[in-house]
Amino acid sequence: MRIITRDKTYYKSLVTLAIPVALQGLITFLVNFADNLMVNSLGDAAVSGVYMGNQIQTFIQMFTSGIGGSIVIIAAQYWGKRDTERIRCLVATGVKIAALVGVIFSAIGLLFPSQIIRIFINDPEVIAQGTIYLKWVCLSYAFFCVTQALISAMRSVEVTKVGLIVSISSLFVNISLNYVLIFGKLGFPAMGVKGAAIATLVSRMAETAVIAYYVLIYDKRLGFGIKDLLLSDKQLTHDFIKYGLPLVAGEIVWSVNMMCNSKILGGYGAAVVTAASVANTLQTLALITISGLASAVGIITGKTIGAGKKELMKEYAMTTQVIFLCVGLLSGALVFGISKFFVGLYTGISADAAAQALLLARVISVTIIGTGYQMPCLFGLVKSGGDIHFVFKNDSIFVFCVVLPSAILASYLGAPAWVTFACLKCDQILKCFVAVVKINKFNWMKDLTRKAG
Repeated sequence: MRIITRDKTYYKSLVTLAIPVALQGLITFLVNFADNLMVNSLGDAAVSGVYMGNQIQTFIQMFTSGIGGSIVIIAAQYWGKRDTERIRCLVATGVKIAALVGVIFSAIGLLFPSQIIRIFINDPEVIAQGTIYLKWVCLSYAFFCVTQALISAMRSVEVTKVGLIVSISSLFVNISLNYVLIFGKLGFPAMGVKGAAIATLVSRMAETAVIAYYVLIYDKRLGFGIKDLLLSDKQLTHDFIKYGLPLVAGEIVWSVNMMCNSKILGGYGAAVVTAASVANTLQTLALITISGLASAVGIITGKTIGAGKKELMKEYAMTTQVIFLCVGLLSGALVFGISKFFVGLYTGISADAAAQALLLARVISVTIIGTGYQMPCLFGLVKSGGDIHFVFKNDSIFVFCVVLPSAILASYLGAPAWVTFACLKCDQILKCFVAVVKINKFNWMKDLTRKAG
């Protein structure tokens, strides 16, 4: 077994699948970054309010990621067998669950906006801004959930370019409307954070329209139609729930972790919350390439195991680890190198927030090295290879036994914000030791499909 595979198909698939996903991530980042830059001109309270108002979106994103991951992991193995009938049934189940999740959280956001913001921060001005934002942006949740489920369906059959198309449409709609509605251009009143929320809502609607057209009318590979939403198979539904629940639960654990992060950092005040928003945006930029490659590895892993080529998969796994170790090191150097320039782009935030943001960015320049190795390897190999429960258990142990207790203790003892932030990110390094052992045991390769007939 070679450490570096000579199979050119692996590298070709990795690049062709990763590039559209990475570009999609870049465009999504640019949309969010444009939001942040435009809102930052309104001051710390507005930036913090939007950040806190997006905490439900973070939760939904994690939940939808679990549903989408279930679709990709199971359906990619059926794609290895070219069983599109069962894939359509899995997609129908995923879309319906995703839509239900979106509707439920839209209702929660509409009914309890200020109460939700108060969970994370006590600053009255931030609460006021966050409430205004959440009241409008929550209407976008159902559109977002359905879009992500359909994009995952396409990824499972090795169609990744549609996600890029969707993101490009969102980029133009969101940035244009942000400019018009936040600042009051073309005859519209200046709406501030409300304008940012409405722009997000309209862009989510546009995304759903684009992906629905592609899947239902243009795509011929999967052949999914509106009538397929009525498909139902008890065995496949059972599999979706059996393998999907640990994925969804794992994402929920991670979303709880993110919300607790906001609560803990919220105790330091608006300046630190603003700094965390800036630093996490920089981290998102660094994760674009990592996430694109991880998604590609996940599709390759599912397809290869579904086709029964486990020995070849071992060779792929060795090569994948080398690639992501290098990617992690390069990402750390990138974050460190551009952190001062990046923070400087936020001219509207206070000097205190800018200073804190630079410190937090330095922390990320270290932890991103671990993220670059363990996150894509545990997702792209272990989770996508079928050992879903392991990743869920691993994440739960680190979040509730290491990350949150250490951060809470640091905050309670009055440690500087960057120390608490480091505690919140420490698992990214520690998980590397677990990942090395688990991946190289090769006991994570499991066929999740059912035999035809």
